[in-house]
Amino acid sequence: MLAPKKVKHRKWHRGDQVKGKATRMAKVSFGEYGLKSLQAGWISARQIESARRAIVGHIQRGGEVFIRIFPDKPITAKGNEMPMGKGKGAVDHYIAVVKPGTVLFEMRGVDLESAKRSMQLAGYKLPVKTKFVSKELS
Repeated sequence: MLAPKKVKHRKWHRGDQVKGKATRMAKVSFGEYGLKSLQAGWISARQIESARRAIVGHIQRGGEVFIRIFPDKPITAKGNEMPMGKGKGAVDHYIAVVKPGTVLFEMRGVDLESAKRSMQLAGYKLPVKTKFVSKELS
């Protein structure tokens, strides 16, 4: 799964709800087709990997897949039945913060129908609503 090799700060604040629309990573850049987020949310490294596997499994190594998001925000968790206090928990997993309009995945080298279906399968694995976009439509 994806995780940063090195981080400046081991534990982060959770932060506010994501505000606004994506201005960067809002267009299909590397491939011909993409999967665009319609909602704000947190996508875990496990969910990204699961969606990637769904895409690759459907196109059967036919094209090229690009992951446009990276989980760099650490999320901490404390053990079950721990009393309050005793500090912040250990880093449990990493997430990517996504705004509406962010292109999550891109692909090229496959036909339109196959790309559309594989992106739809990937969308089922993600916690945000998504839509299929192509280079002309993004």
